[in-house]
Amino acid sequence: MAGPQILSLSTPRIKRFFGNISLVVLLNLLVKPGWVVLENIVQDRLGHAAFGLFTALSALTLVLATVSDLGLTHYSVKRVASEPAFLTEYFPTILPLRGLLNVVALAGMLAVGWIIGYRGYPLLLLGAIGLSLLLAQYGQFLRGTLQAHQHFNTDAVLSVFEKFLLLGLVLGLLPLGLTLERYVGVRVAAAIFTTVLLYALMTRLFGRVRYRWQWAQARTVLRETVPFAVITLLYGVNERVDMVMLERLASPTEAGYYAGAYRWVDAVMMYIWTVLPLFFAKFAGAAHNQQEQRDLLWFGQRVVTVPMLLVCAFVLFRGEVLFWQFKHSTPEEVARMAWCLKILFVNVLVHSFFALYASLLNSTRLVNMVSWLVGISVTLNIALNVVFLPRYGAIAAAWNTLFCAVFVSGVYVWLVQKKAGVAVPWALLTRMLAVFGALCGAWYAMQTYLQLPWLLEAVAAGIVFLGLVPALGIVRLAELKQLLKRKTEA
Repeated sequence: MAGPQILSLSTPRIKRFFGNISLVVLLNLLVKPGWVVLENIVQDRLGHAAFGLFTALSALTLVLATVSDLGLTHYSVKRVASEPAFLTEYFPTILPLRGLLNVVALAGMLAVGWIIGYRGYPLLLLGAIGLSLLLAQYGQFLRGTLQAHQHFNTDAVLSVFEKFLLLGLVLGLLPLGLTLERYVGVRVAAAIFTTVLLYALMTRLFGRVRYRWQWAQARTVLRETVPFAVITLLYGVNERVDMVMLERLASPTEAGYYAGAYRWVDAVMMYIWTVLPLFFAKFAGAAHNQQEQRDLLWFGQRVVTVPMLLVCAFVLFRGEVLFWQFKHSTPEEVARMAWCLKILFVNVLVHSFFALYASLLNSTRLVNMVSWLVGISVTLNIALNVVFLPRYGAIAAAWNTLFCAVFVSGVYVWLVQKKAGVAVPWALLTRMLAVFGALCGAWYAMQTYLQLPWLLEAVAAGIVFLGLVPALGIVRLAELKQLLKRKTEA
């Protein structure tokens, strides 16, 4: 039986879908590159060891901050969107509950930090970094009321407001002299200001919420949100444990090398993590319609994967140019960061192909299997880190991350096809791999025979890529013409 047609880019449903994505992606594209460049400068000024310590402490707080949310943000958005009275009835209890969880999470961060060996100055830094993160997460929780009431444009602006504010504060510090203490201090200040602003905005839009604690409501909410918190915690540990273990088992300097590389990974993955929640909502809405889920998967495969093919190829062939700001680093240190970066971007390529499959599975009855799978991946990653990090440092962390990503992605594909009953677009995957292979072959030939400046080489590779995508049937020219025509008419 013939497979389904790939969902057209020009259907009204897909046009609305792109409309939801566009503003958030645009604002993040404005702030994210600037923030990445500024963090490079900060790391260069502070040194790899100091910045490695900061990044390890930040990673630890990110993992443990899950306790401060327990899935309350997603739960509140869902309930407020479907039941407007939920805001008035439950928020008098949820707001103080969310604040109490922040206090518990901060105490937990300091306790875990003490257990794994942080004392004195590093422990104080951990508390300050944890405070700024918890305030930022509380702000995300408050923004959930805007999302639930369809104030998407306002929410999109507020989602990057703290980054813009922090950019300005850190730029102001550079001529005064940058130290780790000052850097952490302005992060705390930006988080406090943003949280107060969000609370004031929520009060103005929806009225003042008078706290009224009710144990029955608190128990009901926690009982329904804890499952979300478990999977969030697993994903957090899976993504951030490398940094903490590097600083503890290898050295702060090795953690700094890894941080310099991972910063670019985080920036590029922003695109994937922005798009995937929107597909998750679509998958959830089509939970009882395998045909629609299949169409969404086949369409989403192109949306998520295709842009990453060019980006990953660039990093594999020209990744070292991304570290031009490290004026105080030796060539050997830059080479080590570049080597980490290239390994990690193979990991990005794997995610670009298969992270969408996790979103589909999380929208079905198989969500518990995904949790177990991520838990196995975390265990495997920690075991590999214990064995290899003390000797090989940041390079080992990158290889371990890639190995676990390949393992998990393979199981995702198997679960989608065999357990969820949704057809995997094997032909499309093959064509996209062919595009990537041909692009890499062309890039290798240019480096071998033409020896162009890196920018000209990248432009030439981009032109080759734009030719390969329609030539191998990834995106049909007729689709693009139809989409552009409809936008012009609109």
